[in-house]
Amino acid sequence: MSPERSIFSITGDVTLTELHALVAVADLGTFRGAALELGYTQSALSHQVANLERKLGHELFSRPGGRGAVKLTVAGHAAYRRARRAIGEADAIRAEIEAAERGSRTRVRIGVSQTTASEIMPAALREFRELHAGVEVVLSAIDTDEQVISELSRGGLELGFVHDLTPDDRVEMTAITEDPWVVLTRRDSEVAALSRLSFDDLDGLEVVAWTRRWRGQIALEEAWARRGIAPRIVYRTDDNLALQRLVAAGLGHACVGWLSARRAIDPALTWLVPTEHVAPRPVVLCHARRRELTATLAALAAAIRDQAPRPER
Repeated sequence: MSPERSIFSITGDVTLTELHALVAVADLGTFRGAALELGYTQSALSHQVANLERKLGHELFSRPGGRGAVKLTVAGHAAYRRARRAIGEADAIRAEIEAAERGSRTRVRIGVSQTTASEIMPAALREFRELHAGVEVVLSAIDTDEQVISELSRGGLELGFVHDLTPDDRVEMTAITEDPWVVLTRRDSEVAALSRLSFDDLDGLEVVAWTRRWRGQIALEEAWARRGIAPRIVYRTDDNLALQRLVAAGLGHACVGWLSARRAIDPALTWLVPTEHVAPRPVVLCHARRRELTATLAALAAAIRDQAPRPER
């Protein structure tokens, strides 16, 4: 990687295997995690990345050593963007061949919640459509994790979102982001005026909540009970828009997921991040274990993982 080298050239053919290695390491931040994700030994994965760096004539990662996460260099960022595009193009070729062999328009059915449909899928579908414009994607609102998994296992869905990482033999699971609890409130409320918010501050306050048919709401209320606090639940609803309207009307505060709170529908609303984390809320993408992912599904799953918003830590 000579500093006087001013003319860029590629020495040798770059392979998709090497590009997959680059993307996996960049996405996961470690060679070990990338090797596990791709099913390689760590030394084999490191060899692929080293080969790619040699061919491109630039270091693609800064390696701090120890447990520090590896990070893309300036050249690495440029290569990463092109690598994702190249992998997408290869997936698109396979998908179009599959569609041609079937002789019909490809349809993908995805089980979604209100939040995943509105906060994750639009950006993912925009990326996906650039290379797969002929694929029809159907977003089906499914009430519970169990219903999603059941539909996946019987073939009623190709992909689906759940909010629990408990293993299930019927599906393969991939955590794509987190949707931690935040407190939604009016900007002029006493809660909004707090410099630091704890869930303990909700003790005795009026709260608008989800109905208890949602596993996440049950887990939240159990976490409150363990902390010895008892917010006064005055309204319950299954509808995200209705919940936000009730809070905006000053009828109570609410604990909601970060994904929906970050784009609250009323300018009177704001949200605060509690100082403690309770009741984890992963967002998990699933497909049936006994069905191999087609190139089309793999490309859509990749777009979802790539575009999913991630909360700042």
